[in-house]
Amino acid sequence: MSAVRTAAIDLIQAYYEAFNAKDWDGMVSCVGDNIHHDVNEGGVRGGKEKFRAFLVHMDTCYDETLTDLQYFANDAGTRGAAEFIVNGTYKETDGDLPQAKGQTYRLPAGAFFEFDNGSISRVTTYYNLSNWIEQVG
Repeated sequence: MSAVRTAAIDLIQAYYEAFNAKDWDGMVSCVGDNIHHDVNEGGVRGGKEKFRAFLVHMDTCYDETLTDLQYFANDAGTRGAAEFIVNGTYKETDGDLPQAKGQTYRLPAGAFFEFDNGSISRVTTYYNLSNWIEQVG
């Protein structure tokens, strides 16, 4: 495996280790200043401050831990992906989504990454929103 591919996988792993530790500063340290963050069923956020605000919002509404993580990267170390299971508790109602009552859920998900100068420059997350709504609704 190439050194740049290994570095990309290590960065994705560090990103998700920070997520599971609820170390939002650690997650932010993995992304570049101009992070392009595509949210599932949502808009695009640009920059570290909007990314940090998203993490704070998510922490308010959800308590999640990821399991069964698998990491992938291309040989050039410029693109990567992760597949995982989201194990969560819905803590506080998020916008016009179903009312939160402490429901738990288990949901397969994945993310795609681009890297630039040793940091994550894009993260795009996907999961089945209809499945999540069915579980919490």
